[in-house]
Amino acid sequence: MRFPDVQPRARRGIVAPAMQLPDQNDCAATIFVVDDDASVRASLASLLASDGYAVRAFACAREFLATPLPLDPACLILDMHMPALGGLDVVAELARVEAGIPVIFLTGFGSIPLSVQAMKAGAIEFFTKPVQPEQLLGAVRAALDADAAPLLLRRELASLRQRHASLTPRERETMELVIGGLLNKQVADAMGISEIMAKTHKRKVMEKMQARSLPDLVRDAERLQISSARHR
Repeated sequence: MRFPDVQPRARRGIVAPAMQLPDQNDCAATIFVVDDDASVRASLASLLASDGYAVRAFACAREFLATPLPLDPACLILDMHMPALGGLDVVAELARVEAGIPVIFLTGFGSIPLSVQAMKAGAIEFFTKPVQPEQLLGAVRAALDADAAPLLLRRELASLRQRHASLTPRERETMELVIGGLLNKQVADAMGISEIMAKTHKRKVMEKMQARSLPDLVRDAERLQISSARHR
């Protein structure tokens, strides 16, 4: 199948006219495309879909960031320059929430300092538009190969969130107090319950969170970005 011919524009080109595309084996992978230019999104989506990938395209970085990442191989094709949130801002936010995903940067205004910034941010590749289809698809394959470790972290975090969601409201309150360093008696006083009940809640929290020790529970809370509660 041939990628439809599209003429690049003067300022912000899109994917260049293409040649015959190679076969792609990893059809389960999802490729996210974030670009505020509708013609760029359509061009990239057409190319990637024709190569067997599932494609999710976004005009706005915030819309992408609000979307849960899949627990299957994935990568992100990201425009460097967008209104509100630029490409580097998106990568920083993904790192903050431990949502690692390999990134391929695109820009209509390439420069050496910009490419250095992109690589320092952990980009798999950095392209100036228009990019040749075979170059982009090669970078996508490299990004998916590099997704093994980030995918493991995404799956671990999803499992952790599921365990935390299984806690009752009382158990969540107990967890917030316990990770703040409160002893059983202090937890009981803070919650207005007996010390025996506080110990029961704490035991259930440890079991459901699969935490072997208090430091494990604290680390889990940090990954979930849960703040500790102090004695009221």
